[in-house]
Amino acid sequence: MKPVVNLDDWTQLGTRRDKKYINMKIIIAEDDLTTSDFLKKGLVENGYSVECFADGRDAFAYCLYNKCDVIVLDRMMPGMDGLSVVKGLRAADHKTPVLFLTAMADIGERVDGLMAGADDYLVKPFHFSEFLARVVALSRRPAATLQNTVLIVHDLELDLLARTAKRAGKTIDLQAREFALLEILMRNAGRIVTRTMLLEQVWDFNFDPQTTVVETHISRLRAKVDKPFDTPLIHTSRNSGYSMHV
Repeated sequence: MKPVVNLDDWTQLGTRRDKKYINMKIIIAEDDLTTSDFLKKGLVENGYSVECFADGRDAFAYCLYNKCDVIVLDRMMPGMDGLSVVKGLRAADHKTPVLFLTAMADIGERVDGLMAGADDYLVKPFHFSEFLARVVALSRRPAATLQNTVLIVHDLELDLLARTAKRAGKTIDLQAREFALLEILMRNAGRIVTRTMLLEQVWDFNFDPQTTVVETHISRLRAKVDKPFDTPLIHTSRNSGYSMHV
């Protein structure tokens, strides 16, 4: 890949930093360390605070529970690809602006990125001046807020910090996998979550191993969350997946 930035251009940009952007935090999720280092140095020179991640899953976890002003995502990353990261953030009602920075240049790939929830799309190789201009434009938007730490669906409450679950005021004892499974269903309340999505997010399977682990855990979860109560919340969509709603 061609160098991502012209160093002379970089130096000139660094002398034009705008004080109102100092202390704004930019997240860079990029597994190419050379590119990541270039971007971080240029952004820091222009007054931004920067956190870098080489793994998509690590970036997703950080962004979900920490305040940031702009997220810069590569499309292809280990752990969790960029599309999955932005879809997961938007499903969790995370409104931080997202810029895809990727070598995937086809119009269909750009459309996929924007439809997934990204706010902008820049193709590699690129000029740092254009990258910075896009980041500045996105960071002018209202700052994102921290995500709610208590999820509520009907009379079911899941406290993400205390790691507790209650329904109709009664405590529900959940194992770690059951808690993770319930969290995903509640974050996507009213939407179908596929078996593949659950395998990827709860068990870290990037393929379908022909296991019944999802069905087994859903059955256990229903026994705890639904059966003792009058109104079922966990529903099966045949050949599609599961959803949570009244």
